[in-house]
Amino acid sequence: MKRDIITIDDEKCTGCGDCIPGCPEGALQIIDEKARLVSDLFCDGLGACLGHCPTGAMEIESREAEPYDEILAMKNIVKGGKNVIKAHLKHLEDHGEKIYLTQALDYLENQNLPIPDYKEKTECSCPSSMSKTIDRDNHSETIVGLLSPQLNNWPIQLSLMNPDAEYFVGADLVIAADCVPFSYPNFHLRFLKGKVLVIFCPKLDKNLDIYMQKLTHIFETKNIQSISLVHMEVPCCSGIEIIVKKALANAQKVITLKDYTVSISGEII
Repeated sequence: MKRDIITIDDEKCTGCGDCIPGCPEGALQIIDEKARLVSDLFCDGLGACLGHCPTGAMEIESREAEPYDEILAMKNIVKGGKNVIKAHLKHLEDHGEKIYLTQALDYLENQNLPIPDYKEKTECSCPSSMSKTIDRDNHSETIVGLLSPQLNNWPIQLSLMNPDAEYFVGADLVIAADCVPFSYPNFHLRFLKGKVLVIFCPKLDKNLDIYMQKLTHIFETKNIQSISLVHMEVPCCSGIEIIVKKALANAQKVITLKDYTVSISGEII
């Protein structure tokens, strides 16, 4: 089956091992001084390890892999003790994986093992789903008048877009993660003027294969002039870049590409 799973770039990996504690499922090991994915069955593809890699060697890709097995993962996890169990349960809770969480809790109950308080607040959480209040000084800025909208095409969600739409011909594309326009206040003025917008979420959208096919077709046939990628700083958002670059490779096209990262607080990094 095809699903999201971790991939590791050997050239970037230094074997530091920082990713290992971030994978309570036990899918990663350091072998021959490199991080290795030792079992598809243990990798849930949610990316808890991504934020721990200092060199950016780890990414999430969609590929053929054995289905994730929560029960097998739990048999491996309980060997690590209470804190490893707790980290795994919290990981599932943070990502809303209710089916896997139920399976994990049932396994602990059937094995007469104590269930740790995984819902208590801790510092360890995936950046993509970590709850955070952003402090704002609402009196620090005064906006005079209304900004003019710069959106030039509809629809904008890639799942709804026709890859043969006329507006793609000779276009400058902005390909953005769903969260960006809500997080970056000057999105229209900075990125959209005179450009065609495409948005999708590399983490939550399920039809990434279709997205790849659509983008490949657009790059092959529509004489695209430039591409601006705009994504959030959280690790899972790097999937935008992965999908676009693979589509470019499939289309055998070289197109000017600029990559922008937006912080959770709403600034260009």
